[in-house]
Amino acid sequence: MRIDGRQFNEMRPIAITPDWLKTADGSALVEFGDTKVLCTATVESFPAPHRKDTGFGWVTAEYAMLPRSSNQRIARSKNLTSGRTHEIQRLIGRCLRAVFDMEKFGERTIIIDCDVLQADGGTRTAAITGGFVALVLAMRKLMESRQASSLLVLDFVAAASVGVVEGRPALDLCYLEDAQAEVDMNVAMTGSGQLVEVQGTAEGAPFSRERMNELIDLAGEGIQRVIAVQKQVLGIENLPGLGEAKEAR
Repeated sequence: MRIDGRQFNEMRPIAITPDWLKTADGSALVEFGDTKVLCTATVESFPAPHRKDTGFGWVTAEYAMLPRSSNQRIARSKNLTSGRTHEIQRLIGRCLRAVFDMEKFGERTIIIDCDVLQADGGTRTAAITGGFVALVLAMRKLMESRQASSLLVLDFVAAASVGVVEGRPALDLCYLEDAQAEVDMNVAMTGSGQLVEVQGTAEGAPFSRERMNELIDLAGEGIQRVIAVQKQVLGIENLPGLGEAKEAR
């Protein structure tokens, strides 16, 4: 058994509360155990600078941890974004763009803001999961106001952390497990099972290709459970599928 009593292939309790904020175009409060992340979507009518005059839209993300989201106070950013924050922001953006039809969106921008209210490991995986829900809810509003003809979302996307703890592969690490993990990995995957991102690090001794495959398989099992919650919250069972939709284009 693990620190919190879970089996090694067991996720923490997952909860997604849609439309948590009335003021955002789309929003979701995501809870992976004691990790809580508020994700909001804002639709801007102007393109990203590098998309101007291309006809293509853009999806980007910002990420921040509130000062008391962890045991020690985190100073508020004063126009200085840390390397870790930059990395996570780019990760969230890449994952959402992988399943969004930016060509049909036109020269507009969707900004996904992910604010960590409480951190207990897996904040970036929760942010990707909630960011997707916020994105879909924002697109629904655009459809209701006839500013979009469809969701333009090609597939679901979610993420999960995995690692080797006390010599055994473990799914969805809490902070204490992450701090002592021998291998630490974050995996993002679509609903159709395609990989979007794999970030893996040996915190001590190197690990084998076989171990990596084992961890990715374990993450995939967890991600499908997370996507099942996304589907229930959004009331959507199927989307075109990333590979199939890209071939059609």
